[in-house]
Amino acid sequence: MPVKIMIPAPLRQFTNNAAVIEGNGATVGQLLTDLQAKGPGIEARLFKGQTGTLNRFVNIFVNQEDIRFLQNLDTPVKEGDEVSIVAAIAGG
Repeated sequence: MPVKIMIPAPLRQFTNNAAVIEGNGATVGQLLTDLQAKGPGIEARLFKGQTGTLNRFVNIFVNQEDIRFLQNLDTPVKEGDEVSIVAAIAGG
């Protein structure tokens, strides 16, 4: 069974309105590369240009753990894990 990727509403335009996409990869980075192949154009919303660095307003969680406090894009994932993409909201 692949890893489930939870897609937030603003990014569903890239996934044919799917809220959950199944992806393959051993790390979060590999999983997001797989997601890019399934949802062309989503990479511009997730990453800063060609740097491979997540945009500062994009947060990724593996089983509710923020990858910034784990191994970031090198955080390992395994079959059955749930990865959530969360767009940060700012305001005042």
